[in-house]
Amino acid sequence: MDQRKMNVIEHLGDLRKRLIIVIGFFFVSLIICFLFVDHIYHFLANRSEEKLAILGPTDILSIYLKLAGIGAVAFTIPVAAYQMWRFVEPALTERERRVTLMYVPALFLLFVAGLSFSYFVLFPMTYQFVLGLSNGNFDLVITANDYFRFMINLSLPFGFLFELPVVVLFLSHLGLLNPHRLAKLRKPAYFLLCVISITITPPDFVSDVLVIVPLLALYEISISLSRLIHGKRLKQQAETALSGESMV
Repeated sequence: MDQRKMNVIEHLGDLRKRLIIVIGFFFVSLIICFLFVDHIYHFLANRSEEKLAILGPTDILSIYLKLAGIGAVAFTIPVAAYQMWRFVEPALTERERRVTLMYVPALFLLFVAGLSFSYFVLFPMTYQFVLGLSNGNFDLVITANDYFRFMINLSLPFGFLFELPVVVLFLSHLGLLNPHRLAKLRKPAYFLLCVISITITPPDFVSDVLVIVPLLALYEISISLSRLIHGKRLKQQAETALSGESMV
């Protein structure tokens, strides 16, 4: 019992250390991104044809912190994934350690791919559609705060949605997901993804298709990856069982 308590305390201490590393890296990344926030601002603001306005000095700090925060989140994702891998590493076999370590760069690349897809494809369509609703009835004064809030609320979820295949792959390795369960959830998952797509895109067929197709493709890729991992797990279990019987 004492040994079990010691193991729990050691695991909690290790988890605490990992969390401190992740949080510390996030704040360091936040400071570094804040130093280069002017470049980030000019790169992202060029999607607006109008000059962005601010309503007060606090808006400047708020906008810069948001932009630096997005950059810090992007840079922290691989570090957080690596620390998670280090935490579960003792429970993995040598082969599982090598395989799961590949998830670290994959998470970062897919997150950046999701942000890029949203920024270069989805955001311009949605932004121009919303501005077009004014139909010359309003004097447009777009604040930088509203502009970046709109961009972040639209782009950030796609960064995480694009990580779905890697998350499914990881959970399949742990045996928490399998392709049969994902296949059974296909219809409700499709419905949910379609609702998300229709909600955040302009009400025209082309925009809906441009968003729905990548999301559905990500789900199907996730099922295929889960099927691959599940098949390997079953094969390994069968080989282990046979080797155990032969030893007997």
